[in-house]
Amino acid sequence: MPRISFDQYIAKGFYDEMFDANGKVRPHYKLFKKRLDKLGWTKLNFLQHSTDRAQLSLGMTFNVYSDNQGIERILHLDILPRIIDGSDWNYLERGLTQRIIALNMFIDDLYNEQKVLKDKIIPHELIAGTKSYLKECMGIKPPLNVWSHITGTDLIRGDDGNFYVLEDNLRCPSGVSYMLENREILKRTFPELFEKLHVRPVYNYTHHLRDMLESLTPVQNASVVVLTPGIYNSAYFEHAYLAQQMGAELVEGRDLVVKNDIVYMITSKGLQKVDVIYRRVDDDFLDPMVFRKDSMLGTSGLFNAYRKGNVVLVNAPGTGVADDKAVYAYIPRIVKYYLGEEIIIPNVKTYICSEESDLKYVIENIDKLVIKQTDGSGGYGMLIGPKSTKEEQQIFIKKIKANPRNYIAQPTINLSRVPTLTEGSINGRHVDLRPYILYGKDVKIIPGALTRVALKKDSLVVNSSQGGGSKDTWVLDNI
Repeated sequence: MPRISFDQYIAKGFYDEMFDANGKVRPHYKLFKKRLDKLGWTKLNFLQHSTDRAQLSLGMTFNVYSDNQGIERILHLDILPRIIDGSDWNYLERGLTQRIIALNMFIDDLYNEQKVLKDKIIPHELIAGTKSYLKECMGIKPPLNVWSHITGTDLIRGDDGNFYVLEDNLRCPSGVSYMLENREILKRTFPELFEKLHVRPVYNYTHHLRDMLESLTPVQNASVVVLTPGIYNSAYFEHAYLAQQMGAELVEGRDLVVKNDIVYMITSKGLQKVDVIYRRVDDDFLDPMVFRKDSMLGTSGLFNAYRKGNVVLVNAPGTGVADDKAVYAYIPRIVKYYLGEEIIIPNVKTYICSEESDLKYVIENIDKLVIKQTDGSGGYGMLIGPKSTKEEQQIFIKKIKANPRNYIAQPTINLSRVPTLTEGSINGRHVDLRPYILYGKDVKIIPGALTRVALKKDSLVVNSSQGGGSKDTWVLDNI
């Protein structure tokens, strides 16, 4: 059986999660490296093939809206896990807890007293120009004053080995089902390693999710539903999976009806009152009486029932104001303002194109920067300067000048790399990290995350819609 060798593996030039700059295996990867040494290539390739088949049998697929073929794809799971030392994870937990508490205080302030604007911590026009700021939410006080109950914060590790927050996802963050199913598959692949490495469990995420949802209402034995746009949504697998795991009903907007500002689910036994809605429908489509009139995905009267406190919406409408990419640049100030603390996990340096000095710098250095639409997601609306052509750069310069408020820029950061089985060998591929945070009566961070990996050589784009894959993320206990 051919032995697995890392002799040709290139670890220099990037921060590698498994090997240090001298090519030595990092301590938390040593036991896994020994297991690979015993496996051999034939067995490793067999296990990867089995993993691919397991994903298909579980229905772990998604749609890409830009793909006119309408083909469902699996989010490729690379069999080599990403392993995170327990001390690193404890640091991330502290930083993410700080961040989500401050962001929720910020959102609550924006829709009520607006002290942050009066004290000029961030520009008033920045919020006024944010599409995700919903005036309809003014004066609302959600249960426990929590707006974003489920957050997926994207982190990266730079050349210096330090973690940075790349962006916040406070509206309808996706991917947690892949984190959970990836773990189930990898536990069957390397069962003995989980016990020896003391990998922290993630299986109880859906229990914590259900508990958090129920904590938001005083109703005993609360009726909880998951609101999905339907089977054609790219994340439908996740919607169905979470509903099934929580023992909640999966509903579409047409399955709900509002009578006297009370939300009911239409069932074969008649109408059943709904207390909590975990919604995976964007704000604009929630209620055609308030937002988009042409929406077929929401329920008429839903928002008014929410305003009157007769139903809980998770996440709350309007939370997207805090994950606008232009607002992101001010989050260190926001943390300091509300908590009186320096931010624990720093942001990536961000240039706001609506500010004249930043705009000038971005245009002059566009070939060195990553340009992002402030309301973009999924890897769309981006320009990676060092990998772009002069023509592409000129197109983006015109776009930025036409609407500066819609763009920010960041320096190109070489994301850390993790050994990945690709092209018949093991090569370093760039990764990011999306931990999931639950916030109800308290903050709970699941000790695992969705690691997204750029499967294409030298690519920095990890999004599934752009050809990225995933890895199971093993967080180790400190023992």
